[in-house]
Formats: sequence, C-alpha cells, structure tokens
Amino acid sequence: MSSTAVTTSDEVSAPPTRSALLSWLAVLSVMLGIFSIVTTEILPIGLLTSIGSSFTVSDGMAGLMMTMPGFLAALSAPLVTVATGRIDRRLMLGAFVLLLALANFLAAMASSYWLVLVSRVMVGITIGGFWSIGAGLAGRLVPAESAARATSVIFAAVPLGSVLGVPLGTLIGDLAGWRTAFLAMGLFTVGVLVLLLVVIPPLPAGRTTRLHVLGGMFRNVNTRFALGTTFLVVLAHFGTYTYVAPFLERVTHVGSGHITVFLLIYGVAGIAGNFLGGSSVARRPRATFATAAAMIAGATLLLPVLGRWELGAVALLIVWGVGYGAVPVCSQTWFSKASPEAPEASSVLFTASFQATFATGALVGGVVVDRFSASTVMTTGGVAAVLTVLVVWAHHMRKVSWPEPR
Repeated sequence: MSSTAVTTSDEVSAPPTRSALLSWLAVLSVMLGIFSIVTTEILPIGLLTSIGSSFTVSDGMAGLMMTMPGFLAALSAPLVTVATGRIDRRLMLGAFVLLLALANFLAAMASSYWLVLVSRVMVGITIGGFWSIGAGLAGRLVPAESAARATSVIFAAVPLGSVLGVPLGTLIGDLAGWRTAFLAMGLFTVGVLVLLLVVIPPLPAGRTTRLHVLGGMFRNVNTRFALGTTFLVVLAHFGTYTYVAPFLERVTHVGSGHITVFLLIYGVAGIAGNFLGGSSVARRPRATFATAAAMIAGATLLLPVLGRWELGAVALLIVWGVGYGAVPVCSQTWFSKASPEAPEASSVLFTASFQATFATGALVGGVVVDRFSASTVMTTGGVAAVLTVLVVWAHHMRKVSWPEPR
C-alpha cells in the first residue's frame, strides 16, 4: 500500500435542509445499523456452546467467532474507507448493512464451521466500514447544535445491543435453535437496510479519506492521547466484562438464571451512562472521560471484595455500566476534537483502535482468567482503567488545547 495514494477534497457539506422528523429518522437508522452490528458481533456469546456442539469443535475454537470480527474490523476500517472514499456514504452504509444481513443468513444456513467463520469475516468487514462512516455522521444529518445529542443517540446502540439484542437472540436460540437466532437477526437487518435507504439523504464524499491523512494524524498529540486512552479503557473493560459471568457464578455465587438479570441491570445503567456522557463530553471532554474510567476502575477493583455479596455486585455493576456507557461517545468525541478538519478519518482511527482493543482485551482476559482467577482478571482490568485516568490527567497537566473546528 502506498501512502502517497491520498488527498483530501473540499469540506464536508453541511446537512441538507430537511424536516426535523426525517433528520432524526436518519439518525435512528444509523443507530439501528450499529445496533444490528453490535448484536451480531456479540450474539455468539450466548450461543457459543450450542454452535460448538453442532460442529463438534472445542469452546476455544468456537471462541474464534468473537475474536475474528474485532481484528478484521481494525484492518478493514482504514482499508475499506480509503478504497471507497469517493463513493456516496449513503450507498456505502447500505452496502455494509446488506453484507451484514448476508453474513447472518450464511451463519444460519452454514453446513460446516468454516462457513460460520466466513460469515464472521463478513461481520468484521461490516464493522470496520459502517462504524468508520456512521460513527461521525451525526453532523451531516442534523443541524450543528443537535450533533452532540445525535451522536449520543447513535452510540446508544452499543448498550442497547447488549441489553436487548443479545438476550433476545439467546432466548430465540434456546427456544428454536441457534440458526433461528441468526436468521431472525438477518431479517431484522434487512428491515434496517430499507429504513436507511429511505430516510438517509445522498451524502457525497466531501472529504476523501486517504492513507497519508491517517498517518499524519499520529503526529497530532491529541490524537495520540485519544488512542492511548481508548486502548487502555477498552482493554480494561473487555478484558473483564467478557468474563463477568464466570465471576458472578464463582465469586458471587449467582445462579445461572439470575445472571441475566444482573447483566440486564448493567445494560440499563450503560444506556444511562451513554446519554449522561454525551450531554457533558462536548463541554468537558477530559473530565467526562476521566470520570468514566474512574468508575470502571472503582467497580472492577472493588468487585473481588464487595462482589462476594449480591447487593455489592449489583451496586458495582451499576457503577460500571454508567461508566462504560459513556466510553464510546467520549472516545469518538476525543478523536473528532483532535482532528475536526477530517471527521471521517477520525472515525476510522476510532473504529480501528476500539475494535482491535476489544479483541485484544478478550484474549488477554482469557489468559489471566485461565491461569489465575476471575477475581484476578477484575483487578488487572481495574489497573488498566486507573492508567486511563492518569493519561487523561497527564493530558490536562500538559495544558494541551483542542484545535478549533474550521
């Protein structure tokens, strides 16, 4: 790949004059697109054993369904976005949602495990492409004064995917088989595709993302801090949350039926955290991000102590949910503020770093929980979250200012 294959075009066009209803329906369609992606990405968590037994593969081999999409998304985010940089973004969003629907249908009909893995490759490409475009799209769909709120709505899809999508998909899998769960997800995604094509206006590529633009962003101190904080806080979260069910079973001694309730409480707290973070990050980005990381640190570090009792575990899961709920919108805002002249390039870096760390966190957490214990993995994640707070504090002490949007 040549780093010279890159230029930027004129400024991204302002949102077209449309009714408020159509503008917010467009935002909703992007949110539902990310909801479909998040749900599809983590759907195998609740179906892992069923899928593995269907193809007589080990749990570790079945776990590839979780790690593959994250790493592929990190690779596809810059590559796909650069390759399609001159194509209308509405058409690209539609193409990625269609690919996601086909991935779900392929998984539902797979006759062998390698076809399931092929479907997960398709999911990874979708994640990288759709998130890179959709995550920073709010400013092109609604007036500037509503962009922060629209971004919060879009990122509400992340906790919603955990709260509604995965439990519902797991329920369908328990009642009608794991293939039916993927089939239902595919049909839902087709509905999202229709809505997206109807309500999103044409979105010409106003600023073409190129590789040398992405490379040049690393020279920006704010971008480097955004990368550092995103890496640490996402590593802290996914290195621990991936294994929260074993912790609740072995340390809190929660019955399997009640674990769903605990995680539902966590998810509801995550939705609240998403909107609380979205309402404050535009005004106080450092303080909001530091507070979110500190809440994750406090919850994970205290779980091995207070999580022995159900009341303590529930309380800490609420704190954790609120803290992590704010993380995606905080991270995206940091990347956007670091390079306001290249919003799509910022989204590409956000998506790539987030997804790569998601997969890395799950792998690292797995090593820790296998060699030590579920409590140790919580403590390790808490340390990473504390480091996030220290990085934000260092950014503040250096008195690094945010560039003004052009």
